[in-house]
Amino acid sequence: ALLILDQTNNYEYFCHKYKTSNSIKNRFENISVNFENLKSKKCYLEENIKKLIYLSNKDYARDLLLFSICTNNKIKTLNIEKLIDYVANCEIPKFPISGDYLKKVDANTDFDSKKMTSKISEKALRYDLTVPFARYVVQNQNDIAFPFKRYQIQPVWRADRPQKGRFREFFQCDADVVGSDSLLYEVELIQLYDTVFTELNLPATIKLNNRKVLSGIAEVIGEADKLIDITVAIDKLDKIGLEKVKEEMQTKGVSDSAIEKLEPILKMSGDANQKLVTMKEVLSTSVIGLEGIAEIQTVLDKVQTLGLDSTDLDFDLTLARGLNYYTGSIFEVEAKGVEMGSIGGGGRYDDLTGIFGLKDMPGIGISFGLDRIYLVAEELGLFPSLEADITQVLFVNFGENEADYCLKALRDLRKAGINAELYPDTAKMKKQMTYANKKGIPYVVLVGEDEMNSGLLTVKNMNDGTQSNVSVVDLIKQLNA
Repeated sequence: ALLILDQTNNYEYFCHKYKTSNSIKNRFENISVNFENLKSKKCYLEENIKKLIYLSNKDYARDLLLFSICTNNKIKTLNIEKLIDYVANCEIPKFPISGDYLKKVDANTDFDSKKMTSKISEKALRYDLTVPFARYVVQNQNDIAFPFKRYQIQPVWRADRPQKGRFREFFQCDADVVGSDSLLYEVELIQLYDTVFTELNLPATIKLNNRKVLSGIAEVIGEADKLIDITVAIDKLDKIGLEKVKEEMQTKGVSDSAIEKLEPILKMSGDANQKLVTMKEVLSTSVIGLEGIAEIQTVLDKVQTLGLDSTDLDFDLTLARGLNYYTGSIFEVEAKGVEMGSIGGGGRYDDLTGIFGLKDMPGIGISFGLDRIYLVAEELGLFPSLEADITQVLFVNFGENEADYCLKALRDLRKAGINAELYPDTAKMKKQMTYANKKGIPYVVLVGEDEMNSGLLTVKNMNDGTQSNVSVVDLIKQLNA
């Protein structure tokens, strides 16, 4: 039977309600076996679902829950909707955990903590945002309209050594388009970068390259099979210098003659258009290389026609990020005037969905590194001043009766949108005035017996030392003028 207890009718109901296809049958065969195992152990399904979520198998947990509903199996919980919502919206752990922690440990020899750690703990960082997005596209390919655009802002993780500009956990902001190989989307995403950094008033350079150009370079220097080794090395050019890059390529088996041909390419200077002209000559014998040059030329021409508000666009031959999945355009953004590394990046990935069974689905995406952007903005002093939010009026506290009177006036000022506060304690006048000076409060209100009898407030201007007697209404008008 497909489902336990041969629940065919319930399976059809499941397919109708959740709009699934018959391809879910294979998945349900495994679910039914595991569900039977759980029942035989007399475990509460709710507890096992939460356990599965903790072990980072959220989709399996959801399937198990829906399966139990469709097969009329009771769940020991007071609120089934609450549990469904819990499964649907939970966050899987940052470090998915698996493994029998003591299975590989030799109690007689493994006393070194460094040796033992790798044997008792298996951990993996959660995927970045692009791969789960590709999976989402594959799962929903019959329900979404292509080209399909999406943005996502979420924390991501790196196995990195924390230092300035490098984090183990940070926020990434992604924008992607799938379902088209049009270069118009390269132009649109460059415009998106320009719009964002213009709004932030953050000076930046958008660097552009193309995987096909890099493939062409490897081809014309006679090392086509060493593409990854070559590009990984030249990507470090700004950090380690030309000589170290050459040494690294030599250790990877790149011939001296190939390195000699590559060196003038790496030393190339000029603006983007000048570099393109030179590279057309260099790559004249490489079909794929010329294809990449043509794509870059198209993007540059369209962007130059449209214009950018504040960012610069440059053709950078040393840009070689993400070559395991990028197939065309490659982007990277750097802030001007700050040593921070890239604050954004992306590229075209024309077969990323292939790992999930959907071939030839072109896509392109970019990301913003929110934490680095924050650090750059902070270093450049781009955050707005918060002076407008300081307290405008301080009521001096002379005692309980005076404080009660001041509270009414304080309420009226706050209703009128004026930031005001009452000193909390009956402290000496000098202490309260010192507090006002340190906070830069421009007006201090003094209320004693005379003020309470007359209904007028004594207001002291802390900038020039003048005092005046005004009503609450007149003070509000004065401050809001």
